[in-house]
Amino acid sequence: MNGDIPTKLLMRWDIRPETETEYFEFLVHEFIPGLTKLGIADIQVWLTVYGGAEQKLTSGITRTADQMKYILGTDEWEQLTDQLKQYVNNFTQKVIPATSGFQV
Repeated sequence: MNGDIPTKLLMRWDIRPETETEYFEFLVHEFIPGLTKLGIADIQVWLTVYGGAEQKLTSGITRTADQMKYILGTDEWEQLTDQLKQYVNNFTQKVIPATSGFQV
């Protein structure tokens, strides 16, 4: 991927039913602010209500692929995702070139 293009991080997961309350507290007070602090912008969280996909699709954008690569290599990123994984199952992530509109 060209290092100078806007880049989108897509993450998917299912919330563990027994951690739902703690998950929402973590998402609102730590995960989303943590993404912002790392430099990921335009954060969106989508809920899947029909079909076989994971419950949540979350995305965020950086100005460049190099910036995204740097962020995903930090200890702070690893700590955030390790914490998230305490509340969710089936966590996946992928990085793609950002375009306008909804991307999966």
